[in-house]
Amino acid sequence: MASDQENSQDANAPDDTSEKEITRGITIMKSIIRDRDKAVTYNVNWNADNQLIGYNAAKLASYIGTLVRMHIPITATRWSNKELGSAKDKIWTEILRSFNIEDTTIRKKYILQLAGKRHRGWRTFLTNKYLKDKENFFVEYDPEYPVKYAIFITEEEWVAFVDQRRDENFKKVSATNRERASNPTYAYKKGRLGYARLEEKILDETKSDATSLPPHVLWKEARVGKDGTVRDDVQHIYDECETLSQSISTAEDQENRSVLSRALNVPEYPGRVRGKGHGCTPTSLYKNPRRRNPSNQEVMETLQALQAQVLQLQKDNERYRCMEKCSSQLKETSEKASINCQNKFPEGISSCQLYLSSPTYRLVGKGKVHNTSGDLLHHRPLPDGHLKVSVDVVLDKDALLPIPDIVSETTLLRDAIGSFVAWPLDLIFIDDEDKGILRHNESVASQKEVFAQGSQQLSQKIGSRQKNKRDLPVTSLPKKGAFVPRYQISLETLVDSSDMATAGAIRLLDMEEDIFGYSCTETIGKEDLEHIFRHQELGVGVIHTYIRFLYDNFTRGNDQLSNRFRFVSSSLVNKALICREPDSCREYLVKRFMASSTNNLYLWPYNSGCHWLLLAIDPLKEVVYFLNSIDGEWTNYPDMKQLVDTSIKVFRSQRQARVPRTKSSNITWIKVQCPLQRNGIDCGYFVMRFMREIINMNQIEIPITYFDEYKCAHYTRLQLEQIKEELCQYFIEKRLISI
Repeated sequence: MASDQENSQDANAPDDTSEKEITRGITIMKSIIRDRDKAVTYNVNWNADNQLIGYNAAKLASYIGTLVRMHIPITATRWSNKELGSAKDKIWTEILRSFNIEDTTIRKKYILQLAGKRHRGWRTFLTNKYLKDKENFFVEYDPEYPVKYAIFITEEEWVAFVDQRRDENFKKVSATNRERASNPTYAYKKGRLGYARLEEKILDETKSDATSLPPHVLWKEARVGKDGTVRDDVQHIYDECETLSQSISTAEDQENRSVLSRALNVPEYPGRVRGKGHGCTPTSLYKNPRRRNPSNQEVMETLQALQAQVLQLQKDNERYRCMEKCSSQLKETSEKASINCQNKFPEGISSCQLYLSSPTYRLVGKGKVHNTSGDLLHHRPLPDGHLKVSVDVVLDKDALLPIPDIVSETTLLRDAIGSFVAWPLDLIFIDDEDKGILRHNESVASQKEVFAQGSQQLSQKIGSRQKNKRDLPVTSLPKKGAFVPRYQISLETLVDSSDMATAGAIRLLDMEEDIFGYSCTETIGKEDLEHIFRHQELGVGVIHTYIRFLYDNFTRGNDQLSNRFRFVSSSLVNKALICREPDSCREYLVKRFMASSTNNLYLWPYNSGCHWLLLAIDPLKEVVYFLNSIDGEWTNYPDMKQLVDTSIKVFRSQRQARVPRTKSSNITWIKVQCPLQRNGIDCGYFVMRFMREIINMNQIEIPITYFDEYKCAHYTRLQLEQIKEELCQYFIEKRLISI
C-alpha cells in the first residue's frame, strides 16, 4: 500500500521543469503495433543502389529507432559487439512482422546498419540533452535520471552511461568531433530527407528514365538551400566533377577515388560512396564482385609460384654465366664481331617493342634495338641469339629481364630504364613504320647544320625579347572551350611530311656543357614525338629536350637565373645506374655541386623505373625538395636518397665546410605538397611543369605547400597541353624537323 501511495503522490506531483523542455512525446509507433495485430503489413521500395526509398521509408526508419531504444542498452559502446547478436535478431524479427522485406543477408545487413546509426543518434541525444549545458560543455553536477524515458532506460544503466560519457578520453573525442562538425565547408541542407530519397524526388520531378544519379549531382543538390541558390564554391566542385567524369574511366574511378572525392581532395570513405548516402557501397554502385583477402591456400599457391620463378631465374643466371664464359674466349676480330649484326633486323638503331614469353606471351616494354657490327654489352660480347636493346618505356612493371645484369644485380625490366640489356631475337619486334629502314641515314654534320640555322634564328628571336625571362615563350593559351593545339598539329604535319615518317631518321640535339656540366648529344626519334602527340609516357629524350628549352628561354644570358638554377642529367643518374655504378653517379653529383660557390637549386628529374619525380637540391644549405605527383614518400626510393645524402656529405667535405656535430647527418628533406596526377601517364608532364614553375618563380626556397601562383590539387589537361605546346614550338623553332 505504501508503494501505491507513493506512486499516486508521484503521479500528482508537478512535472520536473527539465522535462518541460521536450514538447514532443515518446515515439513508440503505436499505429504499427495496432496494424500488426490486424495482420496489416507495409510495403517498402529499394532503389538501384539497394537503398531504402518510397512512401513507407520514413516510417520504417522511425520504427527502427523505437526498436533500438527498446532492445539495445544505452551502455553498449560498440555496435559490432557479439553480445548484441540476440537483440539484433529480435529487431530484425519485429521488422519482418510489420514490413514486407526479403529475408536476405543484404537486406538484414542494411537494416541493422541503419539500426546502428539510430543507436548512436540516441546516445548522442541523451548526452546533449542531459549531460551538457547550453554552451555544449559537459556539466559538473550529477544529471537527474530522465524519468520520461524510464521505459527504455533503467537507473543502473543511466549511472553507467553517465560514467562512460564523463571519461576524459571520451570528452577529448567529443570536443574534436564537435569542432570538426561545427563549421562544415559545404553544409548539407536537406534535413532528414537523405540522399536516397532526395534522388527519388529528383527523378520523380524530372520524370527521368534513369535509375540513379551520379554522386556529385546528388552532392550538389543536397547543398541547395530553400531559396534555390547554389554557392559559388559548391558550383566550382560540381564543375570540376563534370570535367573529371569525362576523363576518368569507371574502373579507375572505382579502383582509386570517385570524381567527387578527387574534386574535394579528400579520401574516400571505406566501404561507402561519398554523395550517395547510407547503404550504397562501391560493390553495389559499380556492380563488380567484392574483393576479398586471399585464403591461406591461395597465399601458399602464390608463394610456390614465386619460388618456381626464383628457381627459373637462377637457372637462367647460370645459363648466362656459361654463355659469358664461352663468349669471353672469342677474339674480338672484325670477322667474329660481325656475328651480332642480324639480317632480320635493319642495320643501325630502330624503335622496337619488347616481348616476354613466360609466364605468358605479352608486350612488356618499348625501346631501341642496336643492330651494329661489333656491338658489345658492358664491354662483353653479346650472347648468341641476342641483341643489345636500350629500354625507354616499361609497360609491365613486374616484368623480369630475360638475362639479369650480373654487374648491377638488376633483375627487373623497370630498373633497366635508360640502360642497355641483352634481349632474345625472337622477342624483339620492330615498329611497323621502322621495318626495313636505316636509322642513321642522315649525317651528323648535316643535322648540325640544321641545328645551327635553328639556333641562329632562335638567338635572334630571344635577343629581341625583353630581359625578363619569366615571360612564357608560348602565347597565352585561350580558355578551355577554344583551345586548339596548333603547334602540336603543325609539328605532326611536319613529321608526316619529312623523312622522320618515310626514312626513320633520328634527330640529334646538342646539349651544351652549361646545361648538365658536360657536352653531349640527345637522340630524338619518331617514337619520342609520338609520345607527345598521343599523350603517352615520356622517355628521357623528351625530358632533356624540355630542359634544353628551359635553358634557352629562361637561364641562357640571364645571370640571375643561371646562377640560381642548374640541371642534373637523368641519363647519368637514374635507378639502373645507381644500382650498377653508384660511385660514378656520386662523382657526377659532387662535380655538379662544386660548379658554383653561391646558392644554387639543382633540378633533377629522377626516373625510378616506371615513374618520373623531381628533386630540387640546394647543396649549400643541404636541403632537398621532394616533388612527387603520386603523393609518395622519399623513403620509397632508398637508393636515390642514400646517393643524394652521400653526395652532399662528400660535397661538404670537399669544400671544407664546418658543420656542428649535432647537425652533421641532418640533411633536410622536404616533401612539397605539389599538384597530383590522376593517372599513370602524366608524371613526365608534371615534372616538366614543376621545373618551369620553379624557374618562373625565381625562388631558391620552395614552399612546403607549393607556390601560391600555381597551387592546385591537380593540373588540368589544359595546363599539361601548355607544356606540350612549348615543346612542339621548340622543335619547330630549332628546325629539328624539316621537310
